[in-house]
Amino acid sequence: MINLVPDGLDGERIDVAGARITGWSRSVVAEQIEAGRVSLDGVLVAKASQRVKAGQMIDVDEPDRPAVRVEPQLAAGLKIVHLDDSVVVVDKPAGVAAHPSLGWSGPDVLAHLAAAGVTVANAGQPERQGIVQRLDVGTSGLMVVARTLPAYSRLKAQFRAHTVEKLYQAVVQGHPDPPAGTIDAPIGHAGGGQWRFAVRDDGRASVTHYETTELMRGAALLTLNLETGRTHQIRVHMQALRHPLVGDLVYGADPVLAARLGLERQWLHAVRLSFTHPATGQVVVFESSPPPDLAHALELLRKVS
Repeated sequence: MINLVPDGLDGERIDVAGARITGWSRSVVAEQIEAGRVSLDGVLVAKASQRVKAGQMIDVDEPDRPAVRVEPQLAAGLKIVHLDDSVVVVDKPAGVAAHPSLGWSGPDVLAHLAAAGVTVANAGQPERQGIVQRLDVGTSGLMVVARTLPAYSRLKAQFRAHTVEKLYQAVVQGHPDPPAGTIDAPIGHAGGGQWRFAVRDDGRASVTHYETTELMRGAALLTLNLETGRTHQIRVHMQALRHPLVGDLVYGADPVLAARLGLERQWLHAVRLSFTHPATGQVVVFESSPPPDLAHALELLRKVS
């Protein structure tokens, strides 16, 4: 697919420009760059961070991807905590994805909503319609899905403006010093063909505020507030501080400790979600307590402190 870079994209990263021109996600364009399938003025692009200029010709090969569809399927443990004509707020358990994707055969939020007869906004990519935020498969807690086009547009604008309050609780290894602070470090693909991310100079701006709320022997319970919503953001930022989330083996957690606590995923839960309702203009607040697996692990940690 060959296109002229318009004036409005002058100076943008090529993955951003490619996504806006093609309508594909940035991650898809980045994958095509890594595969040597993106060129600028006939020259292969090596890095997703390369900047484009207005008037250049960008060529992005069509990705070899089968269509991904939402197949109605109830997800065990998923709760609808709020439902109205504009939005639906769910409490997602670990092991459930936000939406269907290639390589994932398990349950997802959109499939559950479809099976429950809850319609969502006809906006976004077909497999992500209505999705304005996502939680990792291994992360539990609250997320909102738009049910109408106006709700989708207004919620997306709130997330872009960083006016949505997204509070998480996490248990990390060790005691962060200082006990409270802000991590302002860009995040990008770690490379190597694995689905991992890392702090990188050429990554996307990412800001996490954290505060220690409880100290235990060798671990700490944190409350975290996200300004941005990058994939694996909390997990990557805490690893960068050398305090990986307990149970997060992908990002350097102690497997022995995870086994002792009976954890099969990272200790991370989205406990509070607050936003301006797109229809009423009123601020709405939703809260969720950590599920049994996380509560049990936390109690074990408290007992040895």
